[in-house]
Amino acid sequence: MKVYETKEIRNIALIGGAKSGKTTMAESMLFEGKVINRKGSVDDHNTTSDYRPIEIERENSVHSSLLYTFYDNHKINIIDNPGFSDFVGETIAALEVAGTALMLINGQSGVEATTETAWRQTVNANSPVVFAVNQLDHHGANFNETVTSLKDYFGDKVTIVQYPVNTGEGFDTIIDLVLMKQLKFPQGGGAPEVSDIPDAEKDKAEELHLTLIENAAEGDETLMEKYFENDTLSIEEMREGLRLGLISRSIFPVLCSSAKHGIGTSRLLDFIVKSCPSPIDNIPKTDTEGNEIKCEADGTTKMFIFKTSVEQHLGEVSFFKLFSGEVREGQDLINAKNGNKERISQLFLLNGKNREKVDKVVAGDIAATIKLKDVKTFETLVDVKAGGAGLPAVSLPDPLYIIAIKAVNSSDDEKLGSVIHDMHRTDPTIIAEFSREAKQLQLKLQGEFQLNTIKWYLKNEQNIEVGTAAPKIPYRETITKIANADYRHKKQSGGSGQFGEVYMRIQPYVENYAKPTDFPVRGTDEHDLPWGGKLIFHNCVVGGAIDARFMPAILKGLMERMNEGPLTGSYARDIVVYVYDGKMHPVDSNEISFKLAGRNAFSTAFKNAGPKIMEPVYDVKVSMPEESMGAVMTDLNGRRAMIMGMGAEGKKQVINAKVPLAEMGNYVTVLSSITSGRGTFSMKFDAYQQVPSDVQAKLLKEYQESLEEED
Repeated sequence: MKVYETKEIRNIALIGGAKSGKTTMAESMLFEGKVINRKGSVDDHNTTSDYRPIEIERENSVHSSLLYTFYDNHKINIIDNPGFSDFVGETIAALEVAGTALMLINGQSGVEATTETAWRQTVNANSPVVFAVNQLDHHGANFNETVTSLKDYFGDKVTIVQYPVNTGEGFDTIIDLVLMKQLKFPQGGGAPEVSDIPDAEKDKAEELHLTLIENAAEGDETLMEKYFENDTLSIEEMREGLRLGLISRSIFPVLCSSAKHGIGTSRLLDFIVKSCPSPIDNIPKTDTEGNEIKCEADGTTKMFIFKTSVEQHLGEVSFFKLFSGEVREGQDLINAKNGNKERISQLFLLNGKNREKVDKVVAGDIAATIKLKDVKTFETLVDVKAGGAGLPAVSLPDPLYIIAIKAVNSSDDEKLGSVIHDMHRTDPTIIAEFSREAKQLQLKLQGEFQLNTIKWYLKNEQNIEVGTAAPKIPYRETITKIANADYRHKKQSGGSGQFGEVYMRIQPYVENYAKPTDFPVRGTDEHDLPWGGKLIFHNCVVGGAIDARFMPAILKGLMERMNEGPLTGSYARDIVVYVYDGKMHPVDSNEISFKLAGRNAFSTAFKNAGPKIMEPVYDVKVSMPEESMGAVMTDLNGRRAMIMGMGAEGKKQVINAKVPLAEMGNYVTVLSSITSGRGTFSMKFDAYQQVPSDVQAKLLKEYQESLEEED
């Protein structure tokens, strides 16, 4: 295959809502570029992009796919992304390397919830956006209403570049406002028949053409001056204005299509080549040291891994964009993060599962390689001799859905952990952590749909049956008042016995807490606990009642009890302990005796010190349409939320609240339901707070029942 120069490359991320036709559009683009000679369809389970068994079965994309096509001596790389918001990580990664986001809009539905999700990612990535209103061949399609909704949601920078003449069944004709021609496309795709704009459409076309010129000129002073001088712009000047406006996000062009029938696809490819930025034109990235990375073939090699996949017959595949320089087979590079050397054994261009081997990739292009030893997603490989910093790690959204998972067959536990680890490599938004506190393997995800996808893979490809459960909440136990207790441990069984007696006082830890006056403090150990809070341990023993060598054993005993609190088995925190008296035996006293005495004295004192259960409370920010605000508020109140404030951000209403983590388990699913998918939220840990008395009583009862079941 010809090696295309950087200026001859375009990188497109296909994004948008589920069922907007992204995969069908990708298929149509490949067909127009003569990369495939027959178009597949989602219904027939034979598209180039959705080739994985789960995608064939479900008839929707689960993973992004790398594709390419050709038009007018240009190579167009296409990353087809899933439409469901649970797989937002795929979209974020694609936008990191794509020069333009091509957002497909279902002409029947207009702006959907998943459209808004995709849009937010383009804002975060500062990505140029082109809208393609698709499925205009459907009898329910309404182009004007769709454009109105686009402007309503995304502003007046949304600019019509094409509009349909005959929306609905039989749709095949558009008016192109750049060319100022009517284009009639043959069913099945191909070059359109070009003709003058009919008289019936001239006034509308002239009005929209003027708006397009004004918006295209706004992004550049030179073009604005030419527009003022000539009252118009040439086609080339308009294309330049569109390109500059796309880069600065000062214009969002709207085009028309029916990807299923190939209507508008060739003109869309023409627009991508002539109006969308090349890798040279895009705003340069900066490396971790703040240096600008110029996309030049003669620059220093910087190869950014934006996706990792496991492909049949290939194994682990690393998808990359070459931001600078060239890379060849057999070349040695260095991982900028860990300094490890990697050899590029093979280079491929991918069209779904189809691959073509190449010897060289130049700056700006997107390709894949295999058999890298130790390179993770979002890491950068750089030239061995020149070295240099890599690109910054990509920021992914915090998990919104946590679930505990366990293999039905305990013999699969180790395999389950290994498989989930591999899944994280291919999708970093899948986070698996074994909670020692909860004794659970917990998955932290974007939503329930992502969980169902994981379960499908485990069952169908790994033969692992799993069960799920609500994650255990990391409660904390503490005290609210001062209490004393003592405990004598005495055991005699034949030879040497065990004896230890400890007198102890405990009190809540707060800043500048008051120390007792009835006994002196002789020594203090202060511990910042791994799970938060403090333990202050005071040795107040006088007169040798307890030998100093037994103090560490007493501390160890009560620390064991703090690891498994007396109320619910949760960690205990924020406690001040005074050991002020005790007794020893000249023969039978030993470390184990005082450890047990200290542990039991602490348990007794704890239960008499006004014990309270603390729960993690999160700052939750919920964004929703105004019409959903009442339902969201009602739901939050049912979750013991404390509303901290309300306001507006753009078209959305926002509620800020403090909500206990125990009440957030299914929130991502419920919020989606009550807002028709348009609600979003974020949550961040705030503090531990005491649970209400009724909740505490319930937790104590549940813990006691669990102990009885174990017995």
